[in-house]
Amino acid sequence: MRIKISPSIAAADLSRLGDAVLQAEKAGADMIHLDIADGHFAPNITFGPGTVKALRKLTSLPFDTHLMITDPLVYLDAFVEAGSNIISSHCEVLDEAKFSELRERLSDKVKLGIAMKPDTEVPEWVMDNLERIDLLLVMTVNPGFSGQKLLTSVLPKISYLSSHIKSKGLKTEIEVDGGVEPENAQELVRRGATVLVAGASAFRRGNVEQAIKELREKAESALVVK
Repeated sequence: MRIKISPSIAAADLSRLGDAVLQAEKAGADMIHLDIADGHFAPNITFGPGTVKALRKLTSLPFDTHLMITDPLVYLDAFVEAGSNIISSHCEVLDEAKFSELRERLSDKVKLGIAMKPDTEVPEWVMDNLERIDLLLVMTVNPGFSGQKLLTSVLPKISYLSSHIKSKGLKTEIEVDGGVEPENAQELVRRGATVLVAGASAFRRGNVEQAIKELREKAESALVVK
């Protein structure tokens, strides 16, 4: 099994986002994580579909688009057209009806993710629709800013989701976003994470290639049967 690494370019030099994408690709990233914050749902503003479209020209890596926005349905088509391969919307701004609309509007070529803040309890409608969800994005920091420390109080949620996914025989991925470091990567994988978002741990250590290599090695060491 290969743990996927999804570097978040919002943690890179914002004046050189294109370079950050190329660095991540060269370093062996599995996808590019795009944090979209609207200043309402999350206390920060990052970038929009125009930036995503411009970056799409630089790489064939999947774009892992995380919509930290209040109205994902309004902007869904724009991010699809910009080249997103996975689009994760927050359960806090959805209900089952809106979720179903998201699912219906996304083609088979674009995967659907459901994200949740650290303090959010997993909604019942999410558990009832696991087979219709491609990815569960568990935030381990409060949304808005890169460089925060991982909240260990969220770890049981990862285990809970993983156990239900396995019990149903599903292939739903669990992505962990926030404060992911080599020091906690093993624990996250043991809990059931299959995709790790690397923000500060990828772009603020000086050498992106070495940082991603170290994170992957630590993460995948948790898969070795002793």
